[in-house]
Amino acid sequence: MKPFKNLSENEYKELLKFPAYITLLAANQDGRLDETEKKAARKFAHVKTFTCTPLLSDFYEEVDKVFENQVTELDKKLPGGKENREAAIKNELYKLQTIIQKSGEVYTSTMLESMESFKDHVSKAHHNVLVDFVFPIPIKGLKK
Repeated sequence: MKPFKNLSENEYKELLKFPAYITLLAANQDGRLDETEKKAARKFAHVKTFTCTPLLSDFYEEVDKVFENQVTELDKKLPGGKENREAAIKNELYKLQTIIQKSGEVYTSTMLESMESFKDHVSKAHHNVLVDFVFPIPIKGLKK
């Protein structure tokens, strides 16, 4: 069963931007995408091709092919300033959520769960392993 059979070719191409927009939203904490966040997202997108739920394996294989270019292009097109970028990204994510809902409840919930893990991974790109070692108990301000 193809998860995205109800989508047009253009809708599917737009949907492939979902991880890129999630990356940009997660990285927008300081109003920009830095190389550490970009590298973490690129690696995670690649790893997802092997570790995702089978429902999304074809999707992530396609994402892996276009992810790096999409992140770069979308980052350049977004407006400056943290608030403006966030509003533009959320607007695009809303459009993508409308598209994914055409695929049915199971695929929609699976995709949204996957995007949540993507966001969490990129958000933690600057996380320091040393902090976990020295302070294994969460301390406000040191751990996210």
